[in-house]
Amino acid sequence: MGKDSKVDDSENAAEKSEEKNKYGEPAKFDPTFNGPIKNRGCTDVICCILFIIFFLGMGVVGYWGYKEGDPTVLIYPSDSEGNLCGYGNFVNKPNLFFFDLLKCTNVAQNVAVGCPTTQVCVSKCPDKNWVWVAAAAQDANPLLSTQERRKLKEDMYCTYNITTQVRDEKSIKELVEGGNCASYYVKSDAVVGRCVPSAISTLINSASGLLSDAGNTTLVAADNTTVTGDALSAASKVLAYILNAKEYGEKILADVRASWWMILVGLGISCVIAFIWIIIMRWIAGVIVWFTIFAFIALFSFSTYYTLSRYFEMKNNSSASLNSVTDIEFTTNLDYYWNLSTTWLVFGIISATILGLSILILLFLRNRIRIAIALIKEASRAVGNMMFTLLWPIIPFFLQVVLFGFWGATALYLASSDKKKYASSSGNLTSNVTAADSSNLVTTFAASCAADYTNSTLGQFCGFVGYDVQEYTIYLQFYMLFMLFWVMNFIIALGQLTLAGAFASYYWAFSKPQDIPAFPVTASLWRSLRYHLGSIAFGSLIIAIIQIIRVILEYVDNKLKGSENQVAKFFLKCLKCCFWCLEKFMKFLNKNAYILIAVYGKNFCTSAKNAFFLIMRNIVRVVVIDKVADFLLLIAKLVVVAATTILAFFFFSGQVPIQVINGYVPSLHYYLIPVMLPELTSSLMGASLSSATTLPP
Repeated sequence: MGKDSKVDDSENAAEKSEEKNKYGEPAKFDPTFNGPIKNRGCTDVICCILFIIFFLGMGVVGYWGYKEGDPTVLIYPSDSEGNLCGYGNFVNKPNLFFFDLLKCTNVAQNVAVGCPTTQVCVSKCPDKNWVWVAAAAQDANPLLSTQERRKLKEDMYCTYNITTQVRDEKSIKELVEGGNCASYYVKSDAVVGRCVPSAISTLINSASGLLSDAGNTTLVAADNTTVTGDALSAASKVLAYILNAKEYGEKILADVRASWWMILVGLGISCVIAFIWIIIMRWIAGVIVWFTIFAFIALFSFSTYYTLSRYFEMKNNSSASLNSVTDIEFTTNLDYYWNLSTTWLVFGIISATILGLSILILLFLRNRIRIAIALIKEASRAVGNMMFTLLWPIIPFFLQVVLFGFWGATALYLASSDKKKYASSSGNLTSNVTAADSSNLVTTFAASCAADYTNSTLGQFCGFVGYDVQEYTIYLQFYMLFMLFWVMNFIIALGQLTLAGAFASYYWAFSKPQDIPAFPVTASLWRSLRYHLGSIAFGSLIIAIIQIIRVILEYVDNKLKGSENQVAKFFLKCLKCCFWCLEKFMKFLNKNAYILIAVYGKNFCTSAKNAFFLIMRNIVRVVVIDKVADFLLLIAKLVVVAATTILAFFFFSGQVPIQVINGYVPSLHYYLIPVMLPELTSSLMGASLSSATTLPP
């Protein structure tokens, strides 16, 4: 029996040993190893060369887009001849007027050739309703004088070739039926440079229930189609939504401009709070972490209480309640959402969920939290000895901002490099027109479809309808998107590799701080740029490929939304889930691979394999300690964010009980914009400390 037991024990030990050997042998303690090795060579050179070639290609595409494109065509509205309203010769005519907005109801046609009605630039939008039938009847009176006829025609919106002389020579009926002037218009507002009908309900005649002018004449189009409120509303609804969204963005930009110096003050306060939090953790990490945990719980306890209290106060108020979620209206007025009980209920549920999860984690992982505290304390000491690590994350962030700005500008120039497109309502279509010959083509093309106006129905359209997307532009945009992912991940990887090398020089220093290099971050950055650009390019390329595949899957999913093929949808959802998990796993593995590259100087594949084996040999310790440490750092960031957010909220909402301070509060459209922007800094400041706690065990 005893022999059998010994045999079983030896077999179990052999199995464990074999299982451990499957993930390689643990590294032996080397008392002579004192930090990142200095004698190293270049790694993954081919990937470095490939990255440089693609990066130069990115610059070539940007230069070509800058040469061929003109973003002004995306900013300013275009009339039927391709002129830009509010720009160049039309600077005094900033608004675009549609002759017959009812023709904009066909969405498919609008996407293909634009809204097929004549459009002209005007100095101001109509401030009343007008219809050609009543004016034409008066114009037909032979007793009217020339001055009276001119006064009748003053209210007409016509094409540019209709001069005062032409107006005098032609009747209102001839001008309208010839397509030279609008047959009707309604009171409109200028929304992002487009004349969009005002609230339809205010324009309807209470007696007839139809749209009419000041003389109660019902509005009709050139082909005698009655202009109803429903038809006009349908034609302007989508346009209004899009333009309101653009106006919403412009209001946000205006708020940022009005409060920019206050946002900078908020950024400074966030930096100071985060800096103080990191520094004092050197001495009282345990107290700070436990205080942070309970402060986090207290903040979300108050948030849960406050939001649910507001909900119970408002739920019996009929004006603040909704019968169903579908009753929620889309609006750019954020006060509408704050006055709904459903909004506070959602906030209350979110706060209660976070609170419950935090309490459960605290109860079940309190012992692991103690170990994580020791790890964070050592990381805080490392930061204290290398102060520049606090400022380093700003450099990758700045590079990312520059990259995103370059990509956004290039995307705009590429999008505006498309050729002008001219069409007629009879199906005639001519495109691929450059800016140089567009003026000649307008004349030629107008002549070619002039017969349409005389031989077909009234209201024929012939002119500029938009910009034709060139096939190569799509490929270039795809290339730029891929390079955005690749370079963005390259910058992130460079930051991780640099910080890993700096903290490695601290951890392997025998006598601290004497053995720590004078400029550890600079030395680590030099090693990264001198030897490991290829490894950085390799790792970031893998992430970029996964991300571009996810974009393609999202595109396919969007195309299949109207499809009834449930099997295809199911497999697509599975693929999206798998690639999401793959991206998360590869980012985690890459981060640990960069740490080993910084320490030992091996290539990416070798370092990734060693990192994977190292993680698998210490899987429980890595998962629990690493994630608990990440969780504690996340709580710290949230506390900083909550503190600065509360201060900014009470300041910009004018609720500070000090009159002198309230005098500095600017007039804003949405006071939450400057409240949210300063919180970016707390995440930046936590990046250096989190990197210090991710060295493999």
